[in-house]
Amino acid sequence: MPTILRIGPYRFFFYSNENGEPAHIHVQRERALAKFWLSPVMLASSTGFSAQELGKLSTVVREHAMLFSEAWNEFFGPAN
Repeated sequence: MPTILRIGPYRFFFYSNENGEPAHIHVQRERALAKFWLSPVMLASSTGFSAQELGKLSTVVREHAMLFSEAWNEFFGPAN
């Protein structure tokens, strides 16, 4: 599972077997986990994060969406 970015306690990554899905990024902090679609940036699922924290994470994902999309395309190919 490639880790794309770490910011404070957050790890931004995707699983290497997810090429059948649209581009997205997972965010993990301890046992909390969220998944954001990248185009458009939108929360797909979450467990363990507060609504306030998810708002902040959504902003971070938007700010780094290009980086995450480029990493996704480099790993899986641009057709996904």
